[in-house]
Amino acid sequence: MKQTRLLLTASVIALSSLFCGAALAQASPQPHAVDASAKPELADGEVRKIDKETGKITLRHGEIKHLYMPPMTMVFVARDKAMLDRVKAGDKVRFMAVHENGQMIVTDIQPIK
Repeated sequence: MKQTRLLLTASVIALSSLFCGAALAQASPQPHAVDASAKPELADGEVRKIDKETGKITLRHGEIKHLYMPPMTMVFVARDKAMLDRVKAGDKVRFMAVHENGQMIVTDIQPIK
């Protein structure tokens, strides 16, 4: 009897968490999902670090709506390493980012004067 009650309780917990998880998954988009209806826009950010050798740039940025991305600091890959010559650590910038092949890529970056 004790084992049956324990099994029943575990089943109820498992099923309720499964239904809750499914509801949450439908309610909110996946991280780095692209909103096809949202027009990609330039995001505001600040350059924290540049690694020209690897073509990577660390940006502290505001919300990137078309990628469902909240404000954070993260590393992006520069599509063209030459664009990294336009900015330096500490610069305020506007940039375009896309999610391709599992990477966050900066396709354009401009310092704010």
